[in-house]
Amino acid sequence: MSTPLETGLHTEYIRKQLVQAVFAADYATAAVTAPFTPATGVLAAIPAGYVPVGYTTDDGLTFTSDLSISDVTSSQSVEPTRSDVESDVLSAQFAPQETNAATVALFEGLPLAGTGALPALGEAWQWDRASIPANPFRRLLFIGLDYGDDGGEIYVVKFFPRARLTSKDDEQWARSTETQRPVTFNAYRDSVVGTSCRNWVDGPGWRSLAA
Repeated sequence: MSTPLETGLHTEYIRKQLVQAVFAADYATAAVTAPFTPATGVLAAIPAGYVPVGYTTDDGLTFTSDLSISDVTSSQSVEPTRSDVESDVLSAQFAPQETNAATVALFEGLPLAGTGALPALGEAWQWDRASIPANPFRRLLFIGLDYGDDGGEIYVVKFFPRARLTSKDDEQWARSTETQRPVTFNAYRDSVVGTSCRNWVDGPGWRSLAA
């Protein structure tokens, strides 16, 4: 008896990130270790020190893996006879739309807290462009939200424990569009956390998929 082609097809496994959130913290802030409540899978409170970036453009968040492969070729084969990973650099790109302390700090290389950080919204802000730009490491927390067929939340979480700004696009002032500060951050291995990116998937809607 042949296997039906529909075997293994599950529409309920197709995911979108309907809502995305980005939180940033200075590198001295404690790393995220448990974003969910173990017993229920409910999203836990965002740890202290992680500042919301706020609204981003409807392009959402883009995670790019720049994979480089080194091939060994041989005269007896038309395909490579050996392939090895030379580098695999993970980056995150997003374009904040809000002008708040987090978006300006990430774009300008300012601290998110403590000395040199911008004051609260509504207070006078001032910062200078440094002759030698500071580019501190950050901690970045990315959260995506979807819903299962039963309406339960399904969360996908990525955590860059040691991230650094590697590119930023133009800050445009125009009548026709909001002021954006698009940035790209690369993920670097954190020696204490033991990885450059930790991933979680959980939530009540995810747990309801269990057979």
